[in-house]
Amino acid sequence: MPLRTLLRTSAATRALPFLLGFVLVALADDLTAWVTPSYGLSAAGQATFALPFVCAACAAAGAWEGARLHRGRVLDGSPVRSPLTVTAPVLLPVAVMGGLGMAAALGTAALAAGSAAGAPQPGVLAVWAGLLLANTLVGSVVGRVLVPVVAVPLALVAGFVLNAYPASFDAFWLRHLVGGGLSDCCGVDQVLDVRAVWSPLAFSGAVCAAAVLLIRHRGAAAATALALAVTAGGIGLAGSLAQGLGPAPVLARPAEELVCDHGRPRICLWPELGGTRAGLVREEARRVAGRLADNGVPVPAVLTMAAEPGPGEAKLGVPTTARPQDVAPGVVSGLLPAAPGCARRGEPYPAGAAAGPVTAWLTAQAAPAGSAGEPAAPPAAGRFGEQDLALVAQVLRLPREAQLNWYRRTTEALRHCGTDPADPQGAGGAA
Repeated sequence: MPLRTLLRTSAATRALPFLLGFVLVALADDLTAWVTPSYGLSAAGQATFALPFVCAACAAAGAWEGARLHRGRVLDGSPVRSPLTVTAPVLLPVAVMGGLGMAAALGTAALAAGSAAGAPQPGVLAVWAGLLLANTLVGSVVGRVLVPVVAVPLALVAGFVLNAYPASFDAFWLRHLVGGGLSDCCGVDQVLDVRAVWSPLAFSGAVCAAAVLLIRHRGAAAATALALAVTAGGIGLAGSLAQGLGPAPVLARPAEELVCDHGRPRICLWPELGGTRAGLVREEARRVAGRLADNGVPVPAVLTMAAEPGPGEAKLGVPTTARPQDVAPGVVSGLLPAAPGCARRGEPYPAGAAAGPVTAWLTAQAAPAGSAGEPAAPPAAGRFGEQDLALVAQVLRLPREAQLNWYRRTTEALRHCGTDPADPQGAGGAA
């Protein structure tokens, strides 16, 4: 069939404007709400939010094309060519429609991320391609066995449900079969776990193979049995690949990608904070670290944006769009101990209530000094609760050594379950 005729008669040609409009208008806020600025992997991950909708459109259009071939008895009248040879060109525009829909989603997310965030992510793109093709082929099979008035809406609804709803299941491996965890990828200090790519590829590959068998052999009993076996095997393989993955299939980004300088403290930033912004962050981080050190607060030799700082390092929690005013909270947050595993398991953790006051006290120490001899003032209200600010105001009235004693004892309590935070009234005792 000539390409012009194929495009003119395809359901995909008529559905494409509606699909693009839906992605660009109805899904725009969801595609851009959580994207990490300047990080291409995050843009690709967020664009995956549109995948269930686009897959459903491909399934419905594939069902229409399958029903059209069946009603026209095209396969009965073309014995020289195999059913697969006849079907493939008809479904090609449907697959292209799906690709354009996802390209619109990726473009929307990439524009929100800015910079060069639209760089291709081969693993994510491969998952999209596999699932779009699988839905298109399965839709075509449905269209061959049901009348169009049933096949098209059934393929549309079932395609959306089967691609979208697994993301809400507690069995995390199910969501990864259809790429349901990709939209949670990634913060700037994270990369995608490769198992989240291989699992949906194994699943979609098995589904595509099963659909090809049914199309090639026109639903013969032996082909149907083999197709079911292939699908079951694909689900088993994909599920085994996804075992152990959490809801967000991410890993810590390799520290080798950090760009570190040689100042004191040493500042390690991701390359997404390039140029002038990186210079501003480094300059302000050293000012904050200097003020903390002048007030007796130990500052590690390295401030890093790595997800898992190493020994002698502290987390620098700044966004890729960091402004100078974002740096002090980022330095302060890295000086607090992480909650111990026992607290995450639900064991009593009374010291957890002290995290707010300690953060507020550190914020006060990191603020620019006032007049000579003037004690540090509590941070402005709004970020911290009234009780936290009242406690910090009480601590700030203590002598310097007593404040540091309270800080050391309280941060030590934050590392353990069952330990009460230090009382400012007894802060003058031994650390």
